[in-house]
Amino acid sequence: MNKKNNKKYLASVYIVWMLIFTIIPLGLVVYFSLTDTNGAFTFDNLKNIGEYTPVFLSSIKFSAIATALCLVLGYPFAYIISKVKASKQTVFLIFIMLPMWINFLLRTYAWMTLLENNGLINKFFSLFGLGPFHMINTKGAVVLGMVYNFLPYMIIPIYNVITKIDKNVIVAAQDLGANSFNVITRVIFPLSMPGIVSGITMVFVPAVSTFIISTMLGGGSNLMIGDLIELQFLGGSYDPNLGSALSLVLMVLILISMGIMNEFDSGEEEMIAI
Repeated sequence: MNKKNNKKYLASVYIVWMLIFTIIPLGLVVYFSLTDTNGAFTFDNLKNIGEYTPVFLSSIKFSAIATALCLVLGYPFAYIISKVKASKQTVFLIFIMLPMWINFLLRTYAWMTLLENNGLINKFFSLFGLGPFHMINTKGAVVLGMVYNFLPYMIIPIYNVITKIDKNVIVAAQDLGANSFNVITRVIFPLSMPGIVSGITMVFVPAVSTFIISTMLGGGSNLMIGDLIELQFLGGSYDPNLGSALSLVLMVLILISMGIMNEFDSGEEEMIAI
């Protein structure tokens, strides 16, 4: 009887936590999205979102590019780490996680120092008579900042999946005549697909909703959804109702993208099981 009571108590703690920090905030977002400044019910906030379609498309494009670059850079790195000695794997993982222990804002400030016209990168190029190159306040700077900040979220899940692949499967493929390239493309890559799907989700979701990176490295000229929402709550055009509507649409987009990626993940798991 005591065990049942303990389980109910533990469950009630999680329910209260979800109620306070998840359900109630989401309810407030929905409420403000469907009301005006006087509290009257209206769909005007959702209708006005159509004016910001270019911002949504731009955010999705930037996030997709950053996610693709994280995959291209992260997969080889995760594979290389999985092949070194266990002791060295720990060292590599520490170096990957180390920047994440530093405040997100400070990391972005560091890139501002590196990319500005009189920054360290341009000073380095000037030693060879090159530059200065205009790198700050550009689309490339925004993508670079996103890749730098979210790359660990791609590497870690892929690494975790690759290290769990049964080595006997690889040995069997080699015994059947598969060379190194075929082993990677036809054995390791398909089996690591759940990690790839997780990595894509973990990078795309925060990337599409980010606002600090685009503000600081994009100079405000590359507006993203997160910037637009921030302006409604903290900017001069204070409009929490429109900001809530934008947040609601962003949540729907994120849920759709996560649902699509979960479908891919389920399909890969079924294929691997077969």
